[in-house]
Amino acid sequence: MNISDIGIDLGTASILVYVRGKGVVLKEPSVVAFDRDANKIKAIGEEARMMLSRSTGNIVAIRPLKNGIISDYAVTEQVLKYFIQKASGKLSFKKPRISINLPGTVTEVEQKAIEDATYQAGAREVMLVPEPIAAAIGAEIDISKPCGKMIVDIGAGTCDAAILSLDGIVVDTTLKVAGDDFDNAIMHYVRTAHNLIIGERLAEDIKIHVGTAVERAQQKLMEVKGRDLTTGLPKTVRVSSEDIRQALQEPLSQITEAVHGVLEKTPPELAADIVERGIVLTGGGCLLDGMEELIEEKTGINTVTAEDPVSAVAIGVGRYPEVISGRARQDD
Repeated sequence: MNISDIGIDLGTASILVYVRGKGVVLKEPSVVAFDRDANKIKAIGEEARMMLSRSTGNIVAIRPLKNGIISDYAVTEQVLKYFIQKASGKLSFKKPRISINLPGTVTEVEQKAIEDATYQAGAREVMLVPEPIAAAIGAEIDISKPCGKMIVDIGAGTCDAAILSLDGIVVDTTLKVAGDDFDNAIMHYVRTAHNLIIGERLAEDIKIHVGTAVERAQQKLMEVKGRDLTTGLPKTVRVSSEDIRQALQEPLSQITEAVHGVLEKTPPELAADIVERGIVLTGGGCLLDGMEELIEEKTGINTVTAEDPVSAVAIGVGRYPEVISGRARQDD
């Protein structure tokens, strides 16, 4: 089996690119700056994010992926082309072999769309990797043995919870609730509690600095500047970690219920393995303070975060062909 040259984690918020022998070489926002007047793409990734932060009204943001699914095929193709060229270098004449992650909710039609977009972007060979399997490989979990391992990957657009065994998925669920929903819940809270409008980036800052999934004895405080809904003038309010915990209860309860649901459907022998080995968290969403504790509290199962949760899927996607080909050689 051929080894993939490039692995791409096609995420809702970020795109990470893994190159064999080099590791993760690129991490940029999954955003495109589109000029409505000229009807063309002005910039992609980090350059687009910088442009949008100081652009006029004719430049708008397009996110090619929504909840892990391609929302704009033509734009996604351009985004993939940009990242493939950037990772392989402009002087590379040989088309690369590419492996790419596949969120759990994709239909066959959407799967074909991802594959076609990758070929059109310049791949000579495409391998699609289910997201939970990529996350497990990236978290250095050996899923080749006949015993159950549980992975919960909380990204920006989706949360994938899966039981894995013998290099396959035994039980899984994909929830379209994840990190972006945390930000939206914070924006909604600030608006309703303080009559204040804030943007997504500030909501994310609040989540990072004072957000928590569990009650803390020590409260963190943060001053938040926004626009008063009534007067339209700038206003500053103060929010606490307990405020944000309350704001996040709805999306967090949906995630813990999804994890619980997967465990309920797990065959008894594999469930015993999970109790013994625990649950592993990956994805940027699991970095919310107290996430491990919350899932452990709701399931009664020891829960840990992978060493590099943000890059786990990208690493796993990049290493997947190598891992599978190694297993094939062992079986011969």
